[in-house]
Amino acid sequence: MKRLLILVALAASLVAVTVALGATTLTISTDKSGKLAYAKKTLLAKHGKVTIKMLNTQVLTHNIAIKLTKKSKKPIVKGLIVGKGKTSKVTASLKARSYIYYCTVPGHEAAGMWGVLKVK
Repeated sequence: MKRLLILVALAASLVAVTVALGATTLTISTDKSGKLAYAKKTLLAKHGKVTIKMLNTQVLTHNIAIKLTKKSKKPIVKGLIVGKGKTSKVTASLKARSYIYYCTVPGHEAAGMWGVLKVK
């Protein structure tokens, strides 16, 4: 019985490690000079579960969202709009292709607050 419990615990640990290895977490921030932009224009991730955490370093409110293309109107996922010092976060299961990450606050994407998320 004791061996069975040890084997079950070991198997559960291996499953947890395998699931964790398939996930990608990316961290970015807003542009520190004050421009309506993110600090990075391109992000890279493995296909599967992708999380982006965006730290707002600016006085204006911002968020992070992901959509299929530059012309897409609706986000796949959208994080909370946050103030200075706060973090906006999104998580999505993504296939291998390029996506757009952007700020959904009106006018911010058009002013340059967007980038390309390349999922391999």
